[in-house]
Amino acid sequence: GRGAPRGTLRGLLKSHKPQLRLAAGGDLLVHLNFLMFLHRLAEEARTNAFENKSKTIKPEHTIAAAKVILKRSRG
Repeated sequence: GRGAPRGTLRGLLKSHKPQLRLAAGGDLLVHLNFLMFLHRLAEEARTNAFENKSKTIKPEHTIAAAKVILKRSRG
């Protein structure tokens, strides 16, 4: 498959956090973390939809999932 869009990723990080200095490969860890978050979000949204007897994942399922995942991530 395609690799991580490293140039785009570095540009985004630089524009949002100009003071941040990432070690070599740090952008790949950020990308991996993002992909893992997206996967957890999709799983949780699917569970919410199933629990609500919905065959379609709706925006409210995703929003509820994001709240749960972000709360869990805070530690």
